[in-house]
Amino acid sequence: MRRTPARLLGRPAAAAVAATVMLGLLTPAPGLSGPDSAVPAAASESTATVFYYTKTKNWSAYRMHYAPDGGSWTTVPGVAMEAACTDWVKQTVTLGSASGLAATFNNGSGVWDNNAGKNYALGTGAITVKDGVVAHSDPCADTGTEPGEARTASVYYSTATVGWTTTNLHYQPAGGSWTTVPGVGMEPACTGWVKKSVDLGTATSMLATFNNGSGVWDNNNGVNYTVPAGLTTVKDKKVTAGAGDPCAAETPDTQAPTAPSKVSASADGVSVVLTWDPSTDDRGVTKYQVTRTGGTKGTLVSDVGSTVFSDTGLEARTTYSYTVKAVDAAGNVSTASAAASATTGEKPTAPASGKPLGTDPRKDPIYFVLTARFNDGDTTNNRGGSQHTKSGNAVNDDPMFRGDFKGLVDKLDYIKGLGMSAVWITPVVLNRSDYDYHGYHGYDFYEVDSRLESAGASYQDLIDAAHAKGMKIYQDVVYNHSSRWGAKGLFTPKAYGVRDTQWSWYYDEKNDGFEYDGLTVETKSGKSYYNGDLWSTAEPSGNTCVNWGTPTQHTSPEGYRIYNCQWPSPTSGMFPKAYYHNCWIGNWEGEDSRSCWLHDDLADFNTESAPVQNYLIGAYNKYIDMGVDGFRVDTAVHIPRTTWNRRFLPAIQERVTQQFGAEAAKNFFVFGEVAAFVNDKWNRGSVNHSAQFYTWKERKEYNADDEKAALEMYDYEQQQGTGSQPTSDNAFLNGNSYHAPDHSRFSGMNVIDMRMHMNFGDANNAYGNGKDSDDSYNDATYNVVYVDSHDYGPNKSSERYAGGTDAWAENMSLMWTFRGIPTLYYGSEIEFQAGKKIDCGPTCPLATTGRAYYGGHLAGDVKASDFGTVSSATGAVADTLAKPLVKHVQRLNQIRRAVPALQMGQYSTEGISGSMAYKRRYTDAASGTDSFALVTVSGGATYTGIPNGTYKDAVTGDTKVVTGGTLAVPAPGKGNLRVYVLDLGGRNAAPGKIGTAGTYLK
Repeated sequence: MRRTPARLLGRPAAAAVAATVMLGLLTPAPGLSGPDSAVPAAASESTATVFYYTKTKNWSAYRMHYAPDGGSWTTVPGVAMEAACTDWVKQTVTLGSASGLAATFNNGSGVWDNNAGKNYALGTGAITVKDGVVAHSDPCADTGTEPGEARTASVYYSTATVGWTTTNLHYQPAGGSWTTVPGVGMEPACTGWVKKSVDLGTATSMLATFNNGSGVWDNNNGVNYTVPAGLTTVKDKKVTAGAGDPCAAETPDTQAPTAPSKVSASADGVSVVLTWDPSTDDRGVTKYQVTRTGGTKGTLVSDVGSTVFSDTGLEARTTYSYTVKAVDAAGNVSTASAAASATTGEKPTAPASGKPLGTDPRKDPIYFVLTARFNDGDTTNNRGGSQHTKSGNAVNDDPMFRGDFKGLVDKLDYIKGLGMSAVWITPVVLNRSDYDYHGYHGYDFYEVDSRLESAGASYQDLIDAAHAKGMKIYQDVVYNHSSRWGAKGLFTPKAYGVRDTQWSWYYDEKNDGFEYDGLTVETKSGKSYYNGDLWSTAEPSGNTCVNWGTPTQHTSPEGYRIYNCQWPSPTSGMFPKAYYHNCWIGNWEGEDSRSCWLHDDLADFNTESAPVQNYLIGAYNKYIDMGVDGFRVDTAVHIPRTTWNRRFLPAIQERVTQQFGAEAAKNFFVFGEVAAFVNDKWNRGSVNHSAQFYTWKERKEYNADDEKAALEMYDYEQQQGTGSQPTSDNAFLNGNSYHAPDHSRFSGMNVIDMRMHMNFGDANNAYGNGKDSDDSYNDATYNVVYVDSHDYGPNKSSERYAGGTDAWAENMSLMWTFRGIPTLYYGSEIEFQAGKKIDCGPTCPLATTGRAYYGGHLAGDVKASDFGTVSSATGAVADTLAKPLVKHVQRLNQIRRAVPALQMGQYSTEGISGSMAYKRRYTDAASGTDSFALVTVSGGATYTGIPNGTYKDAVTGDTKVVTGGTLAVPAPGKGNLRVYVLDLGGRNAAPGKIGTAGTYLK
């Protein structure tokens, strides 16, 4: 989606656009050979001819805003660039005595490319700017190279009698080697013919056979065909050397396909939808050519692979005319065309962007949902995918994509009624894999997955609806990897191998014009889930994958033969190093954990590469602009801390500050998943792989190159070891006093408390481990604390927590009163799917896992009058809300909201006896807040050296007057607790009993 930046004031024009985010993508890494690598002589020492690449921008106009070195900037938006050649525009600048210029580019309507805020530094001569990369060449120059002397065999093969839809040529030049079976794909030539040109080198002929890629061969009855250099036809086992072009023999009357018919155009606002009936002849029409005229946007000529075309972003109240012609496989265009016109209406009002709530995130308990598994508000966007039947989901009528934003909006009152004021949702970007409902296989990071959106329930609608209820949205984001299909707009690979009868169900035939969106049915194959035309017999240039395309001894779960190098992988040569890492992870606590692939379904971004950084920063700026309140960062440990601290975290802060101000940026909550599945303070002694490490800024300067810096930092910090890491007292009281935290060394990333999570098999164990680590975080009061999640239960269990209701109550009592932000995985409030395997992929039905659909427990109506308070509920959701743990969570939230010390306070165990007992205090002079509380969970406790005064228990209302600095509290029982709040009068008066006694809080 194109973003329109706001102009900054009070700075030179070029710097004014530095905050824009039309970020470019780099071309392949330097050193690749090809015509673009040539460096022509400069046109003149006093001129620069700047060529700008247009294909990835698709702007209707191009302007260059520039300043010669030492000179003045042009007037915004700069000078119009002129067409140069296909995909390029240019502008020649007279530099005088200057040796270069600074430049930015824009569309004349407020959308800029300013090199991610740094402007482009250009020299003299012929210069190209392509997707963020500056090079010296003339992309439109004719090299003048004459054809060489190598011999070529052009083979035409008749398919009229064999009836194949796919044809391969398997050949051996005389004196050379055979191609790898099944050979190379042949191209459509004209009706009944396919063709292929082969470079024979010095050979004068070749042996050849033909096949359909699925085991059916024509090898001239076992003797093969001998094909000489030149043009040869093979038809009905007859070889005709020196033949004429069989496609040229067709008469002009039959060479062009017939035109489509019944074209109709209808306007909706500033969009036009065009439909037509297809061409009716048998010439193999492969696409249609749509031409648009009218308005000032310029003529549009577009190739379309279907009989529907949408033209968007037009001018209001303008008549546009369209013609449609048919194009066959040989490129012949129908002489006749069908036409239609439509007049656009008013331009719809642009929806207002959201705005983050901007309050301290420690105030907001988090409810974590897998959006696609939570609640189904719109059945029309449900999708089961290619694994729907195999997984067993079809039997349960339970498609993987079932829940959606509409369902979540409908049940926000349920979440608010629990008392939760932040909702962490799984990634929203368009995903692409066989089983991608969870969102971690990003394909188009700039688009919201259409399987989650509905009319009136877009992602923006969800954000706005949550904010209207005083609730935050935390978006799960992935910077580390894309899907194995790549990332649209950055790089998408081709998969290679044999597309035979076993695999044709999985890999679709090429379908020009079809655009994957996760929702639309691909009409050519008729599948409800489209993997794409990513299958070819040709081996990719630069392949490093051994035994390319040969069958292995392995089969897929369906029993189909797997070929070597069949799947996109880091070692296959399919993924350029400029965008993706090219290795498999070997040591999860080694340096390669940040620079190699985790899994074949997760293509690992080269996050130290500028084009990848620009792509991701630009994508996530979009969601910041929509008003999300924070990011949960997936697989944060697999990106070096230097890259987070140099690139991604500052970019987040800069964007939030630019859009919403410094206070909103301060409270934009970023919490990372630094997965450490061990019980010690430092993950197997590796500081680089421990959660707390990511909460700190760097301690020294490293190389300006991000990749080198990552290695330097890794080695330096490993050598420093665990004993030399920075420490902090930000989470701890000074005696009984709160002190201002020092966040000057804070990186900008908070983390999930993995150590507590791993030890939550027992609440007391989790508590002890949490305390032990707190001096190594920058500020542990921001730690996100949960018992289990969509990945693991305690102790790296693969099942949802099943410790029992009493244990759950105890865990919750600890989480809601100890330092950190309590987080609840959906359904845990009723022990949903307790003991069930959290994830088994498509090998078992989702209904049997910890990711089962929850909507059945939410059926009916629910209204929340406040956080933790439900005013009305009917149906199944009323039964859900009556569960004892639900009542427990509601009351815990009511108590936590009434006592600021429990939300944002520092803590201490000094002078306290008791297994889970602590004191907490939060003081804020600006608001006049001073909150001091004594907490004990389950067991009894004695507090000594505390301030004298009157204390009131928020659970029972019991009042105790302390005169000698000591308070003794009897054990309340498992899952129960006591929260004695010091009554300081006025706005800091102790609240007394909060809520109604229940099964546990009593």
